[in-house]
Amino acid sequence: MTNHNQFTKTISLEKYGIKNAKVNYQLSPEELQDITLKKGQGVEASTGALAVNTGEFTGRSPKDRFIVKDDITKDRVWWGPVNIPFDSDAFEKLYNKVSNYLSNKDIYVRDCYACADKDYQTNIRVINEYAWSNQFAYNMFLRPTEEELKDFSPEWTVINAPGFKANPQEDGTRQHNFAILDFTRKIALIGGTGYTGEIKKGIFSALNFMLPVFKETLPMHCSANIGKDGDTAIFFGLSGTGKTTLSTDPNRSLIGDDEHGWTKDNKVFNFEGGCYAKVIDLSREHEPEIYDAIKKGAILENVILDAAGHVDFADTSITENTRVSYPIDHIENIQLPSIGRDVKNVFFLTADAFGVIPPISKLTPSQAAYHFISGYTAKVAGTEAGVVEPEPSFSACFGAPFMPLHPAKYAEMLSEKMITSGVNFWLVNTGWTGGPYGVGTRMKLKYTRAMINAALNGDLGLYTYDKYHIHSVFGVAQPRECPGVPTSVLSPRTTWNNDDAYYKTAFKLTNAFRENFKKFEAHCSEEIRRGGPQRYTF
Repeated sequence: MTNHNQFTKTISLEKYGIKNAKVNYQLSPEELQDITLKKGQGVEASTGALAVNTGEFTGRSPKDRFIVKDDITKDRVWWGPVNIPFDSDAFEKLYNKVSNYLSNKDIYVRDCYACADKDYQTNIRVINEYAWSNQFAYNMFLRPTEEELKDFSPEWTVINAPGFKANPQEDGTRQHNFAILDFTRKIALIGGTGYTGEIKKGIFSALNFMLPVFKETLPMHCSANIGKDGDTAIFFGLSGTGKTTLSTDPNRSLIGDDEHGWTKDNKVFNFEGGCYAKVIDLSREHEPEIYDAIKKGAILENVILDAAGHVDFADTSITENTRVSYPIDHIENIQLPSIGRDVKNVFFLTADAFGVIPPISKLTPSQAAYHFISGYTAKVAGTEAGVVEPEPSFSACFGAPFMPLHPAKYAEMLSEKMITSGVNFWLVNTGWTGGPYGVGTRMKLKYTRAMINAALNGDLGLYTYDKYHIHSVFGVAQPRECPGVPTSVLSPRTTWNNDDAYYKTAFKLTNAFRENFKKFEAHCSEEIRRGGPQRYTF
């Protein structure tokens, strides 16, 4: 960890239109935490971690994420409810308002970069209104050495002003908060929200556009780790599916937990320099690596502490999206640099609250592309207002809010990887077994780990009839046996003890898959379309 206390470089923000600001450049995490505590913007937990409240917004606001429509983006971006266009002139006016707002203030500036592979390195300057937001940038982006900082030239700039509120009538926003990407100016402009995830997701959305278009590299919202023999595994999954938990494995070195690029020469590199994990119901027993990473330098978001500074990880009174960010070196077993080669296995994780998808199954190339485009998981009762029974939830490429191109573009790149690299693709249900949510039970973590380990170790054998059963609804190949897992658990139909109810629920879910996929069909090949489950009409 670089000590920036002795660093003497100074910079001016005049070229950004930010005037007469007191620039706090490249402060250490300790300095930033002290400032936050002195300003009363956070408290120190018993572990030494900083605990902050992000205010009105405790998560991303997808409807307030925009991309400036210009010569670079107009014919490339998949415009719609995910990628909302923003006028270039309106951006200029709003940018000037934000820079005027930040003038004459204490401002915190950090030079950092994304992409651990030097061939893809993207230099970033982050300009923050709050000290703890700048500490988040320290945690999450890659940290240059002091020697590298001497001639550092930023390619992209993040300007983050949580206290600034837009006027929708004047500024062209939907409401007072916004996160806008401008590819011509190479600026991520964020205002009206203290949720730190907008900072990293702005840059990663930019990379998700640039890497496929200009570098022939597949960007992925995934985690990745590497085994002792050098084999790399990739884990896709939406929030709550276990992506961070399952990739943080004491027997494998962590490459990264959220954002990666997969190059044309079968190399995987981390975009980040840290981890941003959910901490709802966190315990040392189930997730020791993450639990022990919450120490000095880590930032807890929207958690409840008692008088002694102990965190109640079960308390969701502020939000269920309680989080922690920490530098990746807070995890002991990490891969340095954060690069892996020889990708062998890719896992699509889904928390199927309907309880009908097999706990693990092997996918063909067309099925892999179909499920990648679909990005399925499920909402359970109580997670959102109005959700009283399981509801299917789809997010294209397991990260639709961060994918500026059409999902078919990413899926085609993924399918090509499978064909050219001989990678195994697996669909893993970390959700319910023995019935849907409210009837069945959540799949035991020890069983999921055993199935993933068996896939990694080659213990599930070759894709042959005696080893696998083709699921009659989803068409995927489910193994008949797996070390450490009862045979009955491998068949979701068997766990229900009610074939009628099982098949009715399974076909209900397949129809949801097909309805969701309609918006992608025109852009997908016939081979990808065939990768979906069977159609059924009641």
